Amino acid sequence: MSSNTDDSTAQGTEDTVSDEEVDEVLQEIERKRALQGWAAVIVAVVGISFSLFQMWLAAKGFVLSIDVPAVGEVAFASLQLLQINAVHVAFGLVLAFLLYPSSTGDGPVSRRCILLADRLDDRFGADHPVTESTRAVGGALGWLFVDRDLQRVTPFDAVLIGISILSAAYFITDFQEIQRMRALGLEAGRPIQEVFTFLEPIAGLLGPLANTSYAFVLGVVGVLLVLEATRRSISLYLMIIVAAFVVYARYGYLIPQGAAYVGVLSIPPLDWTSIVQNLWYNTENGVFGIPVTVSVQFIYIFILFGAFLEMSGAGQWFIDLAYGATGTRRGGPAKASILASGFMGTISGSSIANTVTTGAFTIPLMKRSGYRPEFAGGVEASASSGGQILPPVMGAAAFLIVQYTATPFRDVIIAAAIPAIVFFFGVWVMVHFEATKEHIGGLDPSELVHIPTHLKSGWFYLVPIGLLLYYLIIERLSVARSAWFTLIAIGALIALVAAYSDETRGRLGAVFAALFAGRFLAQLFTGANILGALAGSGSGGQSVQAAFAATVGGLGGIAILAGVITLATRPYLDSPILNFDSAVDDAARTTADAIGESELARNGLYRLGVFFGKSMESGARTAVPVVIAVAAAGIIPGVISVSGLGPNLVALIRAVAGGSLVLLLLVTAVASIILGMGMPTTVTYIILVSLLAPALVQFGVPELAAHLFILYFGVIADITPPVAVAAYAASGVAKSDAFQTGIEAFSLSLNKAIVPFAFILSPGIVLLTRKENAAELPLGEQYRVVQLADFADPSFAVFEVLVPVACVFIGVVALAATVIGYVEAPVSRGQRAAFALSSLLLMAPGLAVSGTFDVLGFVGFGGAGEVTLVVDVALRAVGLALFVALLVENRRRREPVSETASSPEPA
Repeated sequence: MSSNTDDSTAQGTEDTVSDEEVDEVLQEIERKRALQGWAAVIVAVVGISFSLFQMWLAAKGFVLSIDVPAVGEVAFASLQLLQINAVHVAFGLVLAFLLYPSSTGDGPVSRRCILLADRLDDRFGADHPVTESTRAVGGALGWLFVDRDLQRVTPFDAVLIGISILSAAYFITDFQEIQRMRALGLEAGRPIQEVFTFLEPIAGLLGPLANTSYAFVLGVVGVLLVLEATRRSISLYLMIIVAAFVVYARYGYLIPQGAAYVGVLSIPPLDWTSIVQNLWYNTENGVFGIPVTVSVQFIYIFILFGAFLEMSGAGQWFIDLAYGATGTRRGGPAKASILASGFMGTISGSSIANTVTTGAFTIPLMKRSGYRPEFAGGVEASASSGGQILPPVMGAAAFLIVQYTATPFRDVIIAAAIPAIVFFFGVWVMVHFEATKEHIGGLDPSELVHIPTHLKSGWFYLVPIGLLLYYLIIERLSVARSAWFTLIAIGALIALVAAYSDETRGRLGAVFAALFAGRFLAQLFTGANILGALAGSGSGGQSVQAAFAATVGGLGGIAILAGVITLATRPYLDSPILNFDSAVDDAARTTADAIGESELARNGLYRLGVFFGKSMESGARTAVPVVIAVAAAGIIPGVISVSGLGPNLVALIRAVAGGSLVLLLLVTAVASIILGMGMPTTVTYIILVSLLAPALVQFGVPELAAHLFILYFGVIADITPPVAVAAYAASGVAKSDAFQTGIEAFSLSLNKAIVPFAFILSPGIVLLTRKENAAELPLGEQYRVVQLADFADPSFAVFEVLVPVACVFIGVVALAATVIGYVEAPVSRGQRAAFALSSLLLMAPGLAVSGTFDVLGFVGFGGAGEVTLVVDVALRAVGLALFVALLVENRRRREPVSETASSPEPA
């Protein structure tokens, strides 16, 4: 251990972060209710129902049916995509209004109302009728709208929940009318009193609504519900942006067509009916457009996948594995944090939640080993945000890229792999240089797990990840099917492990074998499963091969049933290798106490059931901001589509960029960072892909590279001051200065800002190559992901892939020296500048050349110049020579190891 950690015991006790402190940090950022009693039960029921609905879709498709023995398949409903999307968003709205308050009484309106009451009190006295009336009105409004303690559902919330349910019900019960109106317009819909016949006697009191289509009213109210849910669960900032686009759709025609620059934003006049129809009753754009479709088909099931992994205890197991693998190395705690946070970030998709939950363990250890609190928080925030660019899951944005670019998911994760590895390698090098600079060693081996033993005890956590990659890359199944099969695998593995012990392993194996054999024989002789065979509903015998294949296909269900049967016969079994997440144990104790059977909390079968329920509820809670975000963000491309703004917007952007790709990339990067501050990455991606991606493609940028560029800078927004929500969360755990933590996180992630420019200018870095018939194809479709056969061409393999990739890796080392100011000896300011130049030349020489030509062109000296392959390679060679020279000189001045510090292992 380092000399910095001699007082580690006292310091470790001081820095320990409790679960309550973690909850406080999350509560301060997310402003989510902590409901108790019946309200918590309702949230759990709605959340589990949401997850079951999505799991049913993943398993059965859009036909809601169930197989009943002796009866066959019983279909409840066959839903259309618009109906499915509407139910999906309705679930999200209901949970949003349950979990997020409309007001906590500390906003500007509430403060002014309180100030008014105080002034009346001072002027007239507390007993004056005016004062009493004002306070009574204020109290009533507070009861209706305000939830100060984040612990109650207000009447206003209940009304919004009812309307949300009503909106989904209309799509289910009156879909034929909706289909008719999509052809004839919303005016063809029934008025309100014809839908709710009990209102006919008072139709005259409805005023203009009596002659207004109920579908139109519901569409207007639905859009307003989405905006309100956006304000609550995400930010007022996003709500205003989306609302501005809706207003623009109606009044954008007022912009004079002849106005300089902004004249291209003028659009044809649109009435509210056509706007609402396109925003609320459309699956191409609008609320239920492509983003929500992606959420239905891909995003939710992967969120559920992450929730099941987290609740099974995988999070802590992976943290322990990362520390066991790297903890004894120089600066080991920070390196372990990079591995653990990166992995958990790719599963959760939320940089904030991952920063707080993983950071509660990693940040105190980093501080105890000698890292500054701000640096420790910066490492955690940087690695957690990087999880969203790390395959195979990449948060939610990867699925949007699949849908928007029509690129197979396999190709997306292949293209994203190298830049993601480069990012984590760059952060790793920076923390290593910082550890060398501060003489920070590693942890004592006695504090860490023994890797072989740890792998033996938790190998089953690795199986779902391996299966997911197998289904996606080898079998090339659809994303939804891959996620569904992996989810079943998690459930099966946890059920088996929960029922396993030295005492029960024989029984478990026998039950599993009996169920497998029974299923095989049933398929062989009747063509049905065991229940179907017993009920006599089989379709006839099958061949041995077909019966075996059908039995293997039901292996997940067999494993779950075997685990359940074993646990039922040995209910108070204490599994030696399974440690559920503490949230599962807490839920088991709470629910057992609530029904007066506290002993149930120890029942293995009961705990397994709580695990499944808690995982589904946790997945739904995590999905709420994502569902609301994609629903709101879908309005923006909806407005662009209905108004015909797209081509004009591309023309405006090209005019502003002045023909400069570098300037357009800079505009896109800055816009992504500014727009992404305090907003989910998915929202930033959807908005900017609609606004800027077409312009990038028009410059000849490969479409997939353009989308990845926007995604990267949307992720950077989470750690960019002054907002830097992930860094703010990390500072709460690290007890550090929030702004300085943001500076550290951004500095550590600086290569994430340069690598996107590198792969735009050198597409080989993201493994893209031009198609053979590229000249005949439209822009954006001229590139494809490389295949093994492409590497048979040495010129392509060496100069367009291997050289750029190798130089990017070396370049991030030079960048690390620039940021940290230390390699093996201190780096002076002049040397930092030289390291920075070598980094730029190694990573993105085209950026330097194109930027120089653009500047010269703007001041009237020449025009744009082409960066040929020869120039590109030559500049990289110059950068490499400069880097090697600087490294040799720095090594010559290497500082001797401090006698007071232990000798840590190498990086």
